[in-house]
Amino acid sequence: MVMKKRYPWFVKGDLDGFFGLAVDNLVQVLVIVALCKQLCGFTDALLFTRVLPGIAVSLFIGNVYYALHARRVARRDGNLTCTALPYGINTPTVFAFILFILAPVYQRYSAMPEYGPDKAAQIAWQIGLLACIGSGLIEFAGAFIGGWVRRVTPRAALLSALAAIGIIFIASPFAFQIFERPLVAILPLFIVLIGYFAKVRFPLGVPSGLAAVIAGTVLAWTVPLIPGMGPEIMSASAVGAAFGEVRQSLGALIESPAWDKLYLPIFSGSDAWALLANDRALLWSFLGVIVPMGLINAVGSLQNIESAEAAGDRFSTGPCMAVNGIGSIAAGLFGSCFPTTIYIGHPGWKALGARCGYSIINAVFFTLIFLFGLGTLFVSVIPIEAGMAIVLWIGVIIAAQAYEAVPTRHYPAVALGFFPAVAMMAVFLLPHVLPAVGATEGILPMITQHGEALETVRTDAWWPIGVLALAGANSGFVLTGMIITAITAFLIDRSFRTAGVWCLLSAAITLLGFHHAYRVEPGRYEYTARELLVWQRTEDAAKGTALELELPPGTFLHRGYRIAAGYAAAGAMMFFIHTMRRRRRGFEDIAVDLHGDGIDPTESKSPAPGIVPPAE
Repeated sequence: MVMKKRYPWFVKGDLDGFFGLAVDNLVQVLVIVALCKQLCGFTDALLFTRVLPGIAVSLFIGNVYYALHARRVARRDGNLTCTALPYGINTPTVFAFILFILAPVYQRYSAMPEYGPDKAAQIAWQIGLLACIGSGLIEFAGAFIGGWVRRVTPRAALLSALAAIGIIFIASPFAFQIFERPLVAILPLFIVLIGYFAKVRFPLGVPSGLAAVIAGTVLAWTVPLIPGMGPEIMSASAVGAAFGEVRQSLGALIESPAWDKLYLPIFSGSDAWALLANDRALLWSFLGVIVPMGLINAVGSLQNIESAEAAGDRFSTGPCMAVNGIGSIAAGLFGSCFPTTIYIGHPGWKALGARCGYSIINAVFFTLIFLFGLGTLFVSVIPIEAGMAIVLWIGVIIAAQAYEAVPTRHYPAVALGFFPAVAMMAVFLLPHVLPAVGATEGILPMITQHGEALETVRTDAWWPIGVLALAGANSGFVLTGMIITAITAFLIDRSFRTAGVWCLLSAAITLLGFHHAYRVEPGRYEYTARELLVWQRTEDAAKGTALELELPPGTFLHRGYRIAAGYAAAGAMMFFIHTMRRRRRGFEDIAVDLHGDGIDPTESKSPAPGIVPPAE
């Protein structure tokens, strides 16, 4: 179709779209800087010269491509209202990678005298690069296998894990902090709720996210000036120092134009490879987080492309998915630990009147910020409290989507997927709670008691053992939640054979140590989940070999063999039910009116979108 009018590069709605998308990504940057400093030991030099320039590379690649692709689609379909796909830093993956990969690695190595905090932060950054590249490869492969993944995995399983992370690890911590700093953070919270939920437009067309950040920033600087209103949050000296660095850098650049005066992205592939060559087991131990998050990102992007098509913009699925992965791979190769992705909410950007220009402005904006080292200035001026409400809203929306996008009959399956994440949150709290109640010997006394010759498991230790097993090795709760939800969804659909296959799959990866396994060392407040793969052994026969697993004396080791046996037994039972139903021997479908409403619970129901249950 030939267009009678030209598709414009920029329209008025692009400004609204830019502010909304830029604020979202800016909040992600604030979160990354804050959490990486607090939990992972990242220095300013590492963050502002390596991580943020790497983020700029990925944002530039994706935003420019999706803008150009929107122009091509507009010409192809004669669609003057075509809106580019929104693209930015993947929020759930930021939290998953920091909390479940980077922070545990930093804590592990910083406690070793031969490493120390600086070296530990370097190792955490390197494993983050590998995780980002690995996630990008999975997203890239999604261009070719995304349809197959959607067919074999219930949508409830993919979205349940994401919803649990959204509520428990994204929204909850920021909800706590909002009410810790109420005078600064509650007003921005209600600005976000009014704008995003009530759809109220603010004066001069200011996007609600931008209004929330402005209000939070003003309050953070002014409220502490009032006696008795709270502690000082912001530091004028920090702003002055950041401004001085920027002015010095820009002045040097103007006086003597040279590329070395800029914060250029630095190729970091060699750093990632060095860690992979020296400690490959470290990457293996976190595949339980990397692979599920990569699959979730890929399938989520596929669904967002479908959402855009429903809004009237028909994009090419394969190229969009491939570029999604390329952006994350580029991020990892140039210093960022955080994948990028196609954002949800394309119809919202379209309703704002945005076209392709907002995506281009977003790419240029963040490139200039990080190229000239303005990241330090933004972080020192804008408090994290100003953006908490936006991140909380994102977590809530992620959880809400899990229920909006699955059939109502799968709601119980989604709910079951929350339990492993709840267990993981309890595990996170243990190191903070135990010292406060005087448990100076750590977690181990909660699990074992000293016998005459050996340490034996306490008879009343079901609570800590069960919580730690459900949380699992290397944050395997992501896998556990997905698998439990998938099995439940297939049972709701009465697909017993498929549910049995998933049970056997869970048994196999439990034996491999990817979830449910853990160890508790003497004197530690936290459990350790690394290096529990099935081929690593503590027996004397493994001494001096690549299979050896060194553990301090008295360590409690839980490999999850009994859990694997339980999965296997459940799988066998489901295969038996499937076989007997086929033969009609004792497992006939009996219509039982459980609620007195005359509804047959065995009545055939249509499958969820994108899910094809196997024939019984």
